[in-house]
Amino acid sequence: MKRKSKISLRNKRTIYTMCIRPVMTYVSPVFAHARPDLLYDLQIVQNNFCRRAADAPWYVKNSVLHRDLELPTISKFMKDASERFFDIANSHPNPLLVSAVSYEPPPPQHFCRRPRNVLIDPPDELTAEVEKLIEVNKMAIE
Repeated sequence: MKRKSKISLRNKRTIYTMCIRPVMTYVSPVFAHARPDLLYDLQIVQNNFCRRAADAPWYVKNSVLHRDLELPTISKFMKDASERFFDIANSHPNPLLVSAVSYEPPPPQHFCRRPRNVLIDPPDELTAEVEKLIEVNKMAIE
């Protein structure tokens, strides 16, 4: 994944989504509720990949790189994976699994966070900016 690699940008993105991101987000529905500063470390790895794959200079915003490469941020990816996991678990035939995922979230001031809390969290700054750029592109196309 060197900057001047002869691999096309599409193939670099495919390598990332098929090989690198699954390792980084392994069991993401379980630990997606981790502290934001810990998830930020994974986001730094993804930002570095995007910058190297696109051979982008330092002044190009990370949100622009994510938009151009069509890669969601780590927090968005984990949130989507958690939603899919909890949707599947709710309809699972095992009653223990269903009872583990069906609960009322604690009040916001409660100190204990459970994995499903990630579904009600607001997006971080980078995710919000990437989503805003994608919406602007959709409006420009129409």
